[in-house]
Amino acid sequence: MSTVVLISGANRGLGKGLLARYLALPNHTVIAANRNPDHPTSKELSKLPTAEGSKLVVIKIDARVWTDAFEAVKTLEGHGIDHIDIVVANAGVSYTWPTVAEVKEEDLKAHFEANTYGVVSLFQAVRPLLQKSSRKPEPIFSIMGTTAGSLNSPLPFPNGVYGPSKAASAWYSIKIHLEESWLHSFSLCPGWVHTDMGDAGARSFGVDEETQAKLMVSVDESCDGMMKVLTKTTKEEHGGKLVEWTGKPLEW
Repeated sequence: MSTVVLISGANRGLGKGLLARYLALPNHTVIAANRNPDHPTSKELSKLPTAEGSKLVVIKIDARVWTDAFEAVKTLEGHGIDHIDIVVANAGVSYTWPTVAEVKEEDLKAHFEANTYGVVSLFQAVRPLLQKSSRKPEPIFSIMGTTAGSLNSPLPFPNGVYGPSKAASAWYSIKIHLEESWLHSFSLCPGWVHTDMGDAGARSFGVDEETQAKLMVSVDESCDGMMKVLTKTTKEEHGGKLVEWTGKPLEW
């Protein structure tokens, strides 16, 4: 039976990096979910190398639209997909970094819609297919996490909308872990990565290139590490936790 993996926000950055690595494994059906399958970045995904017995399926899920994930899941049967083994909830936004005093309602709403509501709706939509998985020791629902949402050690930067939205998604990771005994739910931290989002944050915070070189990692380095984590992780070891791309559990 083919291993079925769904990755949201899969048309660029970390999502595309993980997508490429799963497609390179034999006998994998990899579902690339993103908000616009007709965008050039989505069309380019079909050019990624694919191992024997593996295939790519592209579907539309806009994390900001609650009903999108449910509608997308209905289309999977037409692709011969009757179960899902691994989900990586990667889609998210981060485009402004205000102090709490500067937070605007529309920015707070936009970040929670994509980073929190989108995670919950995706989980609810894919849950029936995860329940049909035969993956051992258990199927996986992983949420892209970050220390930017840390309650114990908040980042020393203004972070009034992205941080709380990611803290909320981490809370859901814990609750799913506790409520679903058959499912491994955890938050996977990619580190501070040279993506469009990561680089924009560095510029906004005024982080110089020397400091970036010390603190930031490449997409390839992060994705290679996350693949190792996703391959080895278990509910017993990491359930409900925030786990770095290096495999190290993080306090948040």
